[in-house]
Parts: sequence; C-alpha cells; structure tokens
Amino acid sequence: METTIYLVKHAEELKENGVKNISDNTQLMNEKYILSVRGEEQSRTLSQNPELDNIDVLWSSSYARAKATAKYIAYRNNIEMNIDSNLNERKLGNLEDLSKWMENKTIGVVQAYLQDKKWKAREGESCEEATKRVTLFLQKILKENDGKRIVLVSHGALISFLLTNWCDLNEKMNLVFNNKIIEIKEPSITKLVFDNQKLIDIKSITSC
Repeated sequence: METTIYLVKHAEELKENGVKNISDNTQLMNEKYILSVRGEEQSRTLSQNPELDNIDVLWSSSYARAKATAKYIAYRNNIEMNIDSNLNERKLGNLEDLSKWMENKTIGVVQAYLQDKKWKAREGESCEEATKRVTLFLQKILKENDGKRIVLVSHGALISFLLTNWCDLNEKMNLVFNNKIIEIKEPSITKLVFDNQKLIDIKSITSC
C-alpha cells in the first residue's frame, strides 16, 4: 500500500535587526522566530495546493515559524497539528564556531554540513546526528500510518539531510534524485511516495 509523505519547509521568517535587551541564547532565539507578513501569505497559499488536500496526519517542528506554517494546512484539512522535536532544525550551537568554519567556503551553510557530515559547533549538532534522529522519526511515522497521506513541516537543512537517505549529491552538494536536482526553497513541498515503507519516488511540488 502506498504512503505519501509531504515534506514542507516553513515559509519566510521575519527578519530582525540586533539582539538588544534579549536574554535568550541563540537556540531559544532560533526557535522563536516568527513568520513575516509575506510568510503568512505564503503559508496560506501553500495550504491551498491540491496536493495538500485530504491529509490524514500533520506533524510539525516545535519552532514557531514551522507551527505558523502548519496551522493553515491543519485548518484546511480540519485536523489537529502534532508537534515533535525530531522535526526541529539542527542545533546551530556556537555561532562564532560556525562563522569561523564557514570562512573562505564557496558553498552555502547547508551544503557545507552535507560536505562535512561530522562537523558541529560547540553545543551544536552535526549533519550526521540530525539525519539520524529525523530518519528514525520518519521510519516510525511510516510504520504507524501505512497507506495515509502525511505532512511533515520542518526546516531546510533538516529536510535536506533527510533526503540524503535516497538522493545523491553532485559536485556542488545539491540533492539529486533520478538525475533531477531537488531544491528546498522557502517555502516548498517535496513529495515522497513509499510502498511498504520503501521509497519509490521523490518530486518537488511547488514553492512560493
């Protein structure tokens, strides 16, 4: 029986200037970022995509911007939103470590993590570690929801890490499936089709 998983990357977040009078650490700040006005509009439009009709189960990261994106899908399908931290973005950790590591790199941060899967900043999380937790979560979801249509709302890096289970990486560290580059934009829908928990297809549906 076929099971469909829709990986949804959250919509555009609100850009904030400065870190004045904020006692939160980097991790808490990252979790609290909300959607911009454009991001709210993107989320509403995304939820109206016919692919996201008749959804049986909806899971979201616990981050504010992911839940804000997921709420429109929940509303249109009249279903509850489930929250699981296994869908949370990788922990960035010490930003000074990350900035220093990215010096002189000609690729993006996500691509750099994919290139060096074991690297992590202090108090951060490596690509390898994040991939393991989200893969185990997906396997659990597939076992418990055979034949259903499922949406997982998460983050760009984590979705990219998950897709390495089935996609190749080209010389630019882009994800490639059946000779097609799979782009994870903000927001976007990536459709995965499984037959008896075995992947049979990946397709980019849309982005706003």
